[in-house]
Amino acid sequence: MSKMTSALANKMIRKLNEDKEFWLQKEREASTFVASVDEEPVIPEYDYSEVAAKIAEIDAEVTTIRHAINVNNCANLVQVGDAEMTVDTILVRMAQLNARKNILDRMRKQLPKTRLNTATYSSRKSAPEYQYVNYDIEQVKKDYDRIDGEISAMQIALDKYNQTFEFEVNI
Repeated sequence: MSKMTSALANKMIRKLNEDKEFWLQKEREASTFVASVDEEPVIPEYDYSEVAAKIAEIDAEVTTIRHAINVNNCANLVQVGDAEMTVDTILVRMAQLNARKNILDRMRKQLPKTRLNTATYSSRKSAPEYQYVNYDIEQVKKDYDRIDGEISAMQIALDKYNQTFEFEVNI
C-alpha cells in the first residue's frame, strides 16, 4: 500500500508505459529473425514467457493505479470558488465548457456584416449578398470571458488538488 498524489500517479503511469513500450519493441525486434540458407543464423536473445510476463505485470500495475485515480476522482471533493465538486465532475464540466468556449470564440470574432464571396453573379442577380450576425456580439464576448474564467478556476483548483492530495494505491 502506497500513498501518492494524482500527479505522481500519472507520472508513474507514463513511466510504466515507457517500460511497456521497451518490452514491446524488444518483442517486435527479437521475436523473429532472418537467416540465409548458406550461413549460420544469428538468433537474437528472446524469451517469450519473460516478455509476456513483464508486459502483464506492467499492465496490472497500470490498472491498479488507474483504478485508484478513478476512485479518488469520484470520492473526494475539491473546492472550486464557492462550490465543491468531485474531480470527475470537474473534468466533465471543463470539457463541456471548453466545447462551448470554442463556439463562442468563433462567434465573438464574427464581423457584424460580411460580404459573401460569390465567384460569379447570375444575370438575374447582380447585387452582392451579405451575411449578418443574429446575436449580440458584446454578450457573446462577456459569456466567453465568464466561461474562460470558470475553466481557469477549475483548472487551478484541480492542479492544486492533484499536486497535494494523497490517496492510497495498492501496489
